[in-house]
Amino acid sequence: MYGQRPIQVPTKEWHQEQPEFRNMKKSVIEAINSQIQAEFESAYTYLGMSARMESLNLPGFATWLRVQWEEEIVHAMKLVDFMIQRDEEVELQAIPKPKLAFSTALEAFESVLEHEQYITDRVHKLYTLAVKESDYPLQTLLQWFIDEQVEEEENARAAIDSLKLVGDSGPGLFMLDREMGVRQPPDDSGA
Repeated sequence: MYGQRPIQVPTKEWHQEQPEFRNMKKSVIEAINSQIQAEFESAYTYLGMSARMESLNLPGFATWLRVQWEEEIVHAMKLVDFMIQRDEEVELQAIPKPKLAFSTALEAFESVLEHEQYITDRVHKLYTLAVKESDYPLQTLLQWFIDEQVEEEENARAAIDSLKLVGDSGPGLFMLDREMGVRQPPDDSGA
């Protein structure tokens, strides 16, 4: 005992200063934080679209988009929780004002599809980075996102197809609006 120095346990700060001991590579951390921002931006966009649909007197489409808003929050929180679980810092970034350049439900859902394709591309690039950096836990998480994006794009295409069938006004749009309004929020097990 005499003359022995106490054992010093490395701190989180020490680990972060030692690249070989980092939990996650800096490039991966930055990419995940960027994806968190993109998911929150998606949520913000869908909330704005929902409000716009209300002003167009399409409450069912508004409900569908509000549920989509909730799903995007779930997606962002999956990434936030993953970063926390991996003992990494979450750095929230600014969310720009959504661009709501549509005047019909069809234009809105064409915008939804375009946005989901953008998010799909981002998820694929993040997965490529995870493979390059040998981040196996992130690859596993991103497989869920990849599957989810297939569903997101399919849902947007289905809405577009239905809107093209019924047109911009009349009883068909009224019935489709009612049908879109029955969508339920995601359960707690994921979107």
